[in-house]
Amino acid sequence: MLKFEDYSQRYETIAMSRADGILEVTFHTMGDSLRWNLTAHREMAEAFRFIATDRENRVVVMTGTGQEFCGPRALAGSTAYSSRPDGDAWEATAFTEARELIGALLDIAVPVIGVVNGPALRHSEVALLSDIVIASEDATFEDTAHFQLQDFVPGDGVHVVYTMLLGINRARSFLLMGEVIDAEEAKRLGMVAEVQPKDKALERARELARMLAAKPDRLLRYTRALLVHPIKKQMHEHLALGLAVEGLAALA
Repeated sequence: MLKFEDYSQRYETIAMSRADGILEVTFHTMGDSLRWNLTAHREMAEAFRFIATDRENRVVVMTGTGQEFCGPRALAGSTAYSSRPDGDAWEATAFTEARELIGALLDIAVPVIGVVNGPALRHSEVALLSDIVIASEDATFEDTAHFQLQDFVPGDGVHVVYTMLLGINRARSFLLMGEVIDAEEAKRLGMVAEVQPKDKALERARELARMLAAKPDRLLRYTRALLVHPIKKQMHEHLALGLAVEGLAALA
């Protein structure tokens, strides 16, 4: 099992710091907002697994950098790949790695606070799987990079997350039509717990993290296990199917 000093410096797209058991995880591309790519995908899957197995982590705070949580927005008619992926590439980078990313994130054994510091233009499910989600006033949530703009099946976990958060009818419309939900609407819908000014969101998360970290270790771990159990059940039942049909459509 790697120690914090061993895994915290391994990544191009993830910066980490820890004090008093509170781990801060910041996604970025060269110090600015994360530009989603296969490197970020691979690094999240690995980093979440190391975080999950490090018992020195007592609360995790995840956030982005710069003006956006994650981007860029996909271009209409574009594709997620420079050329059509083959079956082996899809199995390795999407079917296997995507399941590990979601599984490792949910396997983090302590409370997770997500700070959506701006528009989440891609993979908003990463932040929304946190126990407490804090959105900046300019945050937005969308999944336009799948069905709406790139002709991909939205099957990499967003179909599970948004169905759980929005209900089945609103989620189906959201995923098909490329709807964008702003921060206040996200709070009204129950997607996020709080909306904060952009320059206050991370500090609010740190305040909540200190409150949680004051609790006994076993209380934190057992409560986290209980709260993510129904999400794990839904992912176990639906994630592999979603990735399979996404791959079939992409490879057709």
